[in-house]
Amino acid sequence: MEFSHILFLGLAALAVVAAFNVILQRNPIYSAIGLIVVLGSLAALFLTLSAQFIAAMQIIVYAGAIMVLFVFVIMLLNVRAEETRMDKQKYLKWLAAPLFLALLAEVMTVVRYVNLTPQPLQSANGAANPQGVLGTVENIAFGMFTDYLIPFEAASILILMAIVGSMLLARREQKEDVERIEKALIRQQEEEQKYEEEVAV
Repeated sequence: MEFSHILFLGLAALAVVAAFNVILQRNPIYSAIGLIVVLGSLAALFLTLSAQFIAAMQIIVYAGAIMVLFVFVIMLLNVRAEETRMDKQKYLKWLAAPLFLALLAEVMTVVRYVNLTPQPLQSANGAANPQGVLGTVENIAFGMFTDYLIPFEAASILILMAIVGSMLLARREQKEDVERIEKALIRQQEEEQKYEEEVAV
């Protein structure tokens, strides 16, 4: 086995382990650190594929800017200890196993029918793209806005939906905080009134 194969398997294993760490950790900070490891491993995998530009963008944009934004949002939300406990929806854990098996079957189907000898990529001028210039800006832009235009736009809509969902969740948490504070104030007023009545008696 060549060194490149060993390097690829090591980086892929590291990415998979870090990805499991992202979804299994209850502390969001640890999940963010695991996601940074995943993005770094993917950048190294892009380097093994001679995609230097994609690897650099992976580190600068995702592992750098976006992950710093995630960490700041997590710190600003001030996640409380009670929110890190097990979810109240006990039935969701029974859905995890079948959904995981369905995802595994989908991955195995894709791996089985994937073409192991891909055709050489075409560059913007129509010439065959050699393997050494796979990650150039020209070829990425050409593929992104021709053959992969619909997946590119679908990904942008998905990110927009995630932003809107996070805003709705933050607003709901703020309303819950206000209701919790109001209940605490009412409880305190009742206790003070009860104490005054006992003192008067």
